[in-house]
Amino acid sequence: MGRKFIDCREFPSEMKCTVAISADSMDELVNAAVVHAVSVHGEHDTPAFRAEIRKAVHEMEAPRNVA
Repeated sequence: MGRKFIDCREFPSEMKCTVAISADSMDELVNAAVVHAVSVHGEHDTPAFRAEIRKAVHEMEAPRNVA
């Protein structure tokens, strides 16, 4: 099971945000991405928005060495 990530570059905006967020669990990642989207992009934390965030999540390759 690899880490999950979401990348703001996939969502065109005037500010051209380049933030990428990763986490081991879907819930942790969605929570962090929603906090970012609300505080930086002015989005609203709704169930529909969280569902859209979940659709944009990608799996990362597992690192070769983990501490």
